[in-house]
Amino acid sequence: MTQAQNRNSIAPIDFSRSAAARYVQLASLFRRRVESGQWPVGSQIPTVDELAEECQVARATVRQALDLLEDEKLIARYRAKGTFVTGKPQEQFWCEVASNWDGQLIAPEGVSIEILSARDRRMPSSADLSLGKLADSYQYWHRRHWRNGRPYYLGEVFIDEKVCRRIPAKAFETKTSMRILRDLPGLEIVEAHQTLTLGSADPELADLLQLPLNAPVAHVHRSAVDQNGTIVFIGDGIYRGDVVRLDIRLK
Repeated sequence: MTQAQNRNSIAPIDFSRSAAARYVQLASLFRRRVESGQWPVGSQIPTVDELAEECQVARATVRQALDLLEDEKLIARYRAKGTFVTGKPQEQFWCEVASNWDGQLIAPEGVSIEILSARDRRMPSSADLSLGKLADSYQYWHRRHWRNGRPYYLGEVFIDEKVCRRIPAKAFETKTSMRILRDLPGLEIVEAHQTLTLGSADPELADLLQLPLNAPVAHVHRSAVDQNGTIVFIGDGIYRGDVVRLDIRLK
């Protein structure tokens, strides 16, 4: 079977299953082909006409999708030569979501932290009381993490107000929350939990993380309990789905 026949044998993509624009869905499909190696780095990808025929969309829709990949530096287009793959998503930018305590202490290299807002005396609504008791009050931060000029993480942080009195304000601009807690003398974290779920970007998230609407994101909920059974830390974070890697040692 020829390549053209093989393309024509593929069932048309049902774009109605998502509220995202067709070109955004198409860009996700093409991005996955680059990521998986179906379109290897250095290779020439099919023409706009071929992709439009394969996916049963207008050529303008294909061009819009390819514009997104070009902006991400995954492809380059050359007049009279064609379009070539120049990079892979994971080669450009990976953010590992650590699955152990030591990994939570390390911020990725080249990260800058932007404080979007901070308030005193705000109680968390996502506390799991089976882990421990709530503190009397918490201090709240909303932070955005950047790397290589791109935002990749939004985090809401609640820390026991009594603990916060001993934390230098500058620490929240340079360290992970878990590292801040680990470095505090006299504070012992006896239990810590992390839960990861997948979702999609709503308009606010898409704007803050510079993502297309409905792009994949990873939600991470973390909590830490001190030696007195108090939940001293609760964090709700959201990672861009296109930069996340989760490594778990099974044995």
